[in-house]
Amino acid sequence: MTWVLDLTGIFVFAISGALAGVRTRLDVVGMAVLAFFTAVGGGILRDVFLGVQPAALHDAGYVLVPLVAAAIVFFWHPQVTRLLPSILIFDAAGLGLFCATGTEKALLFGLSPLHAVLLGVVTAVGGGVLRDMLSGQRPTLLYDRQLYAVPAFLGAFTLAALFEFGVRGPLAVLAAAVLAFTLRFLAMRKGWRAPLARGVKDSA
Repeated sequence: MTWVLDLTGIFVFAISGALAGVRTRLDVVGMAVLAFFTAVGGGILRDVFLGVQPAALHDAGYVLVPLVAAAIVFFWHPQVTRLLPSILIFDAAGLGLFCATGTEKALLFGLSPLHAVLLGVVTAVGGGVLRDMLSGQRPTLLYDRQLYAVPAFLGAFTLAALFEFGVRGPLAVLAAAVLAFTLRFLAMRKGWRAPLARGVKDSA
């Protein structure tokens, strides 16, 4: 079940990467590259930090799913764009899932709670950072005005806290993922934004 959820999150993140390729007028190769690294980049970074072989290098699904997403966007990007509000909901779900599973994996490898939380956030937002850098955009992580990294951090923190109190396994992952998803969803619906430095005016 976790594998299916993982691939679902990868598919949604890959869609966002491919759409970024459309917006920046990349060709089909560029779209596929953005789709792949947006979808699995965070997991690859996490596994590299943990010193293990990334799952994307030994599971064909982690490669094929982003390519399928890129193909869908290549042929039907106007229709996909119209579905964007729904896709953002799945994107929020993927964010919650990845921050929780990334933190859990780091904890199981013996990392401290603090470092595990950091890797959980990397898992959730790393692909988006790579997407923005590859497409020549300022990484959204550096101006998290729409509360993207913040829900990921709180979800990862929750998973680490539950782990410390002996609550582990699918229940802990689900609780942390639901928390991160809920915060991200509410931020989108209510327009919650992270504050700027004191005295700096919001130009948005």
